[in-house]
Order: sequence, then structure tokens, then C-alpha cells
Amino acid sequence: MTKHLKPADYLKKILTARVYDVAIESALEPAKNLSRRVHNKVLLKREDQQPVFSFKLRGAYNKMVHLSPEQLKTGVICASAGNHAQGVAMSAHRLGARAVIVMPVTTPQVKVDAVKALGGEVVLHGESYSDAHQHATVLEKQQGLTFVHPFDDPDVIAGQGTIGMEILRQHQGPLDAVFVAIGGGGLIAGVANYIKSVRPQVKVIGVQMNDSDAMMQSVTAKKRVTLSDVGLFSDGTAVKLVGEETFRLARELVDEFMTVDTDAVCAAIKDVFIDTRSIVEPAGALAVAAIKQYAATHRTRGETYVAILCGANMNFDRLRFVAERAEVGEEREALFAVTIPEERGSFRRFCELIGNLPGGPRNVTEFNYRISDANKAHVFVGLTTHGKGESVKIAANFSRHGFQALDLTHDELAKEHIRHMVGGHSVLAQDERLLRFIFPERPGALMKFLSAMRPGWNITLFHYRNQGADYGRILVGLQVPNADNKAFKTFLDTLGYPHVEETDNPVYQLFLRN
Repeated sequence: MTKHLKPADYLKKILTARVYDVAIESALEPAKNLSRRVHNKVLLKREDQQPVFSFKLRGAYNKMVHLSPEQLKTGVICASAGNHAQGVAMSAHRLGARAVIVMPVTTPQVKVDAVKALGGEVVLHGESYSDAHQHATVLEKQQGLTFVHPFDDPDVIAGQGTIGMEILRQHQGPLDAVFVAIGGGGLIAGVANYIKSVRPQVKVIGVQMNDSDAMMQSVTAKKRVTLSDVGLFSDGTAVKLVGEETFRLARELVDEFMTVDTDAVCAAIKDVFIDTRSIVEPAGALAVAAIKQYAATHRTRGETYVAILCGANMNFDRLRFVAERAEVGEEREALFAVTIPEERGSFRRFCELIGNLPGGPRNVTEFNYRISDANKAHVFVGLTTHGKGESVKIAANFSRHGFQALDLTHDELAKEHIRHMVGGHSVLAQDERLLRFIFPERPGALMKFLSAMRPGWNITLFHYRNQGADYGRILVGLQVPNADNKAFKTFLDTLGYPHVEETDNPVYQLFLRN
């Protein structure tokens, strides 16, 4: 059982913690763009700049440096798929100790390689963290190793608490709240201990993902609650059961708990990038997402907040998902399913309506359409917005003009899957020719295309997604009778947009051509 310490004992442990042999005193930087947008001063505590790109190094080293020479000689063991593993491996390397790291077999190779590069002995076991943890306890007893817990240990908590000490030393002016991400609770337990001992008027606000809120549920229930399942997007905070000691401390010391969703975290990752040109992992952006939500809910102005950017071990292939969802998370993009009559000129009429929406014209961020019905067409369309809550008004405006619209901005199925699945074979697409175009990303580019087209050439397929470049890539299907081939060539030459004909492409033949 974890030993319960008094606040005064924790304060002493934090003040005397040995973390700077391996960790740096990370910067506390103003987020100028974000501060301007939320009308409050936002400071970023840059734990993403630690040698292992995470705060976990502090607690791991502080625990291990307090072990006896005999314990270090035998070696340490931990179970982790991420930042704690690297912290333990680097600390062991510094102290000349053997480190066994048990990781689930599902751990990305980049993390396995990072631990090996730091001298850790990697043992892959089980499908989940729980399986790895169970195996680690077996190896601990078999080999006489010392277990280094990722959060539920006073020395680990004290090591993480040095972040709170640095924040108050680096910013001695007015400070209203410090926002801290919670996984198992080691970080917030340490930070809250120090802040509440030294400047108790400063709020400490804990942040969790809405699908991984074990601490929040535990505090509400007044006992530790084990979640049956946790969301894995923010893998750094995906913990089913919080620590015994971290739960006790969080319950006593934390002023408030909040949850944020995936889209808000993606938007926060983008916010951090805009201000720092650094990319944090989802767990590292939780505090920023919470500040934005807190300021909007409480309508605060002129206050000062600190967000701890607790880690930056992001898998590169996850960036595509983050970029896609960031605009929706900020509600800078709205998504709709719109039904338009399958008749000549209705597509162009719909495009003209988009250009004349109340509040000014909107850029089209995405357009998916495939002919499927002789009477009506269903299109999936994304539009830029000027602020939150606009999607409902835009949908109503479409309906007023005869285009039935369904607001999909907050629909998980639409955002995750359906946007990529619009299309298929169609018996109506006779005489279809398929072309890839490169359009300049400027107002009027699409209307120029539609205006130059012959009225008799029906659009049977349209796919476009804004990728943030100067040029947009568009796929268009057009019904062009053989008799019009010469006129069609003239149309393409006059248009002047770079294009490639894909009518004979075998992928098109398999999946889209009837």
C-alpha cells in the first residue's frame, strides 16, 4: 500500500527532489495568439522540451535516485507503453542501473526503439497496459527488481511537483489557475501539493478526456472507480484506475475537474503549434483545450492561466487525423448533408447560395457527391465558419432556399467514416468521363469551371477536400456524349486548369464505374 504523507512532508520532498541531474527547468512562455483569442493571458509550461519530450523523467529519476546501492545494482522494472518507459530508461542509464521495461505487444515500434536507444531492456507482453503490468509484477518477484510506479508513489509525485515549484518561481505576478492533465494522477498530485502549500489562492484545475475520466468519476463517487474501457486517442492519459495516493491528494487539493473531447484537443494541438511551432501529443494539449473551454463557459477576461504541456511523443501518422479534426474542434468548419434536385443548374445554384450566405461568403473545405438517384442528389459539404454555433443557422438557410440540409458538424460517424465513403457504382452515370483537376485555391475558381461547362454535360461525381495548399485537387465525373468529344477538348483547353483524364484507370473501373 502507498504511504500517505502530510502536505508539509510533500512540500519538503518537492523542495529537495533530485530531478535536475537529468531534467531541465522548462520554459514558461506566453501563448500570444491564443491569449488574444481567449481574452486572457495564457502561459505554456514547456514540459514537451524535456530530454525525453515529457515530464515523466522527473518522477522516475527522483524515485530511482532514492533507491539503495543494492537496489540499483539489482535493477528496476516498470510497465509502460510510453513516456514513463523512456523516463525510467534514461534515469537508469544515468544511474548505471539495469532497467527492464515491460510494454504491450501493440506498442508502436518508434517507442520501443526509443526505450532501447536509452539502454532499457524491452520485454513485449500482452495486448494492454494491464497485461504488461501484471507480467512486470511477476518479473519483479522472480528477479528481485524494484518496481518504479508511473504515478502512485510519493517520490514520483514529489518529482512531478517540481513543475509547480518552477511555475510559481517563474511567474510571481497574478495567477488565477493552473490547468493540469490527469492520467493516473501523479502530475496533478505533485503540482497541487506545492501550489496549495505556497499560493493556496491559485486554482488547480484537473483535465481529463471525456472517454477516460477515471479521476473525475472517482472523486464524484468518493472512492476509486475502475473504468471498463478508456478512449485511446490521448494515450498518455488513458488510465482505467487512478492511484490510491494520487486519488487522495486530488480529492483534497484540486479545485475543479473538467473533461474535453477529441475535437477540442485536436484544435488545441493546432493552437500550440501556431504559438510555438511545436507539436504536442494529445495528452500534452488537454490543458490548453480546457483553458479555452473554461474561458468560454465562465466568460472570463484579463485573467492569467498556465497550461502544462506535459508531453510531445506524438506518432507522426496521427497528424492527418489531428489536422482533419482541428477545424471542426474549433468550429472553424461546419459539415452538412444537403439534398438538391437532380436537375440542370441546381448544382450551380447551390454553389451560388454558398457564396451569398449571411455573414459573407464561405470557402468550401470539402465536397463529396456521386449521382445515385434520378430525382435528387445528396451531397456532403464542408464550409468555413466565422465562429461557434453557425452551423445550425447555415443549415436553416439552406432549407429556406429549397435545399434540405442535415447538420453533421457534431456527428461522429460522419466525421470519422461517412465523409470518406460517399460514392460507388451508379447505373445513371452513362457516357461518364473522369478527370483529376488542380484548381487554384481562390474565390471563383469553381464558378469559372461551372460557367465554362456546356449545360448538357451533367456532373455525376465530385470530390474535393481543402488540404491547406495554394492549389486544390478535385475529381470530377462528367457525362459527355462521344459526339461532344471535340467540344469537350476545347472546354478543357479554354479552362486552363492542369488535369489528368482517369476514365481508363483500373481503380475507377473497379469501384466507381458501373
